[in-house]
Amino acid sequence: MKPLSPKAFAIAPAPAVLGRDFLASIVVFLVALPLCLGVAIASGAPPALGLITGIVGGLVVGSLAGSPLQVSGPAAGMAVLVFQLVQDHGLLMLGVVGLIAGALQLAAGIFKLGQWFRAISPSVIHGMLAGIGVLIFASQFHVMLDDSPRSSGLANLAAIPQAVMKVFPVDGSVHHLAAMAGVVTILSIIAWNKFRPARLFLLPGPLLGVVTGTVFAIAFGLPISLVELPETLASGLNIPTGEALAGLMRPEILLLGVVFAFVASAETLLCATAVDKMHMGARTDYDKELRAQGIGNLICGGLGALPMTGVIVRSAANVAAGATTRLSAIIHGLWLLLAVVAFPFILNEIPTSVLAAILVYTGYKLVNVAQIRKIAEFGKQELAIYFVTLIGVVAIDLLTGVILGFAAATLKLVYTFSHLDIAVEHDKGRNRVDVHMTGSATFFSIPKLSSTLESSPFGSEVHLHVDKLDYIDHACLEMLSSWETLHESTGGRLIVEWHALVERYGRRAEDPSKTRIPGLMRDPEEAPRAAS
Repeated sequence: MKPLSPKAFAIAPAPAVLGRDFLASIVVFLVALPLCLGVAIASGAPPALGLITGIVGGLVVGSLAGSPLQVSGPAAGMAVLVFQLVQDHGLLMLGVVGLIAGALQLAAGIFKLGQWFRAISPSVIHGMLAGIGVLIFASQFHVMLDDSPRSSGLANLAAIPQAVMKVFPVDGSVHHLAAMAGVVTILSIIAWNKFRPARLFLLPGPLLGVVTGTVFAIAFGLPISLVELPETLASGLNIPTGEALAGLMRPEILLLGVVFAFVASAETLLCATAVDKMHMGARTDYDKELRAQGIGNLICGGLGALPMTGVIVRSAANVAAGATTRLSAIIHGLWLLLAVVAFPFILNEIPTSVLAAILVYTGYKLVNVAQIRKIAEFGKQELAIYFVTLIGVVAIDLLTGVILGFAAATLKLVYTFSHLDIAVEHDKGRNRVDVHMTGSATFFSIPKLSSTLESSPFGSEVHLHVDKLDYIDHACLEMLSSWETLHESTGGRLIVEWHALVERYGRRAEDPSKTRIPGLMRDPEEAPRAAS
């Protein structure tokens, strides 16, 4: 089913639009349900808190969103941050950090900073997502075996061989049984994605994986851990206490709030950009989307639920299912609420290893090999930025990894705008030297450029070619002027392509004769034109 074009919006009757959005909401709900539960478990939080975030993301953010077809909810990209927060500061501080992040996002939207959150190198973003994918894979691999994740990403990775050995039972444990349910789940998703019938295209793989894994566990009576939902949604809330709210003034909590806001905003707006490329409808209002996310995270923070972002898997499913308005995202929130209120006994039959298996598969997919190849097409420098970010996220922490990636991208920018290639051709017979400059001639380049010019023979005619120069600054021009005076004293000449130099200098006068740089000779061919 293809999304409607802008023209279709004008002619489609309201019932047709409503019908498409209603069907799309069911598809999104089926995708969101297992992910809300799985992300919560990966975050070290009760599953109910993931469902609450999904409900708020649908009912509230879906109503206010600046990207009408984007779906918001708990995201795998935030699971690593939440898990570390819960381990270091306790579950109650989750709401406090959520309040800080939501307030910052709301303020950023009000002050129209939405576009600035997009000013991040794609290599840093994809490196961050790949690093998150590695961390999720490593931690949830242990959960898939009904084991506990280790204290850090590197520890989780190092313990994988040990975890694999646990599938061979020697002490009456059930790790091998949980692993069987997890493997069945992953194989079901892979097989479904590869051999899915065209008429069942909209049936999501994660849902089928959950159903298959759960049925497998029930059929064989596997004694493995199951999801535990509270009897009522209200009893599952994690509302911050007064003591927890006092943590608003703690520097480490404030810093976590800033990190949560930054990562959630970057992931949301990156997702919104991707969603815009999938359909022909209304484009994203980034500031409005940021305000909606801020309000949503303020509500989730007040309830002590997981933070939310715009999520690409659910959003892509929404577009593919033919959604045309924000109504599909809103209704999907209603379906989540109905599932929690009316059918908690069904959700409580899902094994945690099955949900962890979905996150293992998701983590693997986040390390997108095709994306790495695409980044490599833009050069080794971009690839280095990607891996610096990825390794930083995995080996240290998410914030440090992003900062390292941003620093690497900044260094690349500085290098690009300060790097100058110089090629020299020397015609000894004519005593002529041609100096070809490519790149940017700035004060960083003065030692290299002056060394090149000073190597010219006394009395030679030096032609400076600047047609491939991107920029030249005042410091280099002063140096050229000084060197010209010195070179003329030996009987030589410096000839410059006048028009090109003026353009690189950034002063594009209509009449070159009105734009003079003292001390520099014009190319003889330009002299008559300038004199006229």
